[in-house]
Amino acid sequence: MISSHLLLFGSAFLAATFFPFYSEVILFTLLREGGDPYALVMTATLGNTLGAVVNWFMGLYLLHFQDRRWFYFSKKQIEQAQNWYQRYGFWSLLLAWMPIGGDALTLIAGIMKVRLWHFLLLVGSGKALRYILIVYLEMQSPI
Repeated sequence: MISSHLLLFGSAFLAATFFPFYSEVILFTLLREGGDPYALVMTATLGNTLGAVVNWFMGLYLLHFQDRRWFYFSKKQIEQAQNWYQRYGFWSLLLAWMPIGGDALTLIAGIMKVRLWHFLLLVGSGKALRYILIVYLEMQSPI
């Protein structure tokens, strides 16, 4: 069972970074094999939140490299992201669980130097609620 939780943790961690990965498939499989829903939610939430912390750290130090030729983002893109974040504030981090745009939110939070404990509280809460909802819906499924 520990290896199953490590697999779920790893998949949730990768899913929170910029790697295209979906932890839900493994979560569904473990639930259907009789895994403890509470332990699975905690494992997936922890992995996904720590993966988001990687993005936060990347954002924190990203601008140190903006003068390099290989730097991916234009100055305009960074300014747009900062303006968007200033407009919607750090409460938008509750949406970091979203498959599209969620990873970018966590990166922008690092660029904007959001305090780590604020980041962990909001991102962790949003991701926990997401996994709770996924597990609840799966357990209600007749299949």
